[in-house]
Amino acid sequence: MNTSDTPIVTDIDRPVLVPPGGHKKVLLHSCCAPCSGEVMEAMLASGIDYTIYFYNPNIHPLKEYMLRKEENMRFADKFGIPFIDKDDDYENDRKEWFAKAKGMEFEPERGIRCTMCFDMRFEKAAQYAHENGFPVFTSSLGISRWKDMKQINGCGHRAAAPYDDVVYWDFNWRKGGGSARMIEISKREHFYQQEYCGCAYSLRDSNAHRKSQGRIPIKLGVLYYGDESTQYENVQPAKIKTDE
Repeated sequence: MNTSDTPIVTDIDRPVLVPPGGHKKVLLHSCCAPCSGEVMEAMLASGIDYTIYFYNPNIHPLKEYMLRKEENMRFADKFGIPFIDKDDDYENDRKEWFAKAKGMEFEPERGIRCTMCFDMRFEKAAQYAHENGFPVFTSSLGISRWKDMKQINGCGHRAAAPYDDVVYWDFNWRKGGGSARMIEISKREHFYQQEYCGCAYSLRDSNAHRKSQGRIPIKLGVLYYGDESTQYENVQPAKIKTDE
């Protein structure tokens, strides 16, 4: 539960959220701080007892992975939210992810490679929920307008299906201004602003698109929400735990 005195965004009239079955204990699969900020605050405002579950071996390279995870941990700590880091075997999990992606390297965003990626992460989340007494799990992935919500929800329901005691909560976190509040919170918290979905192939494709527009490649760890300038030379690099 929230043990912090830090106020959440209160100048908006959020509806009271009711998870499936009326349960108040939820496992939140989180992909990053920007996508999770509004989801976290919305659940806090409704008195939902939730725990963050971070399992994202798709994020590449390690430098980017650490940036996203540490931003997420920082925000969770601010509100006293438990944070389960399940990427404790990141290298082996990443190898497994690449093995599963073999043959799908050139699939488009929102294609079958993304389905595989969501399946892999949600299966772990559903298993953890089952083994640790969480009757409901959900994800912050669906709040992004760049994602296919139907695709994400299908993966979530599929992951929960083997367990009689776990359901996937397919709430539309975008509605009622959720997407706008996601940006508002990201700017308020000065979150690290990632510039691609996360995997090696999305980084490759994003850089190819930038090159076609005459733009420089993505530089990791330099862009933050709320910066007055997005020019790389005017933004200080982030401090992280790895030199990779």
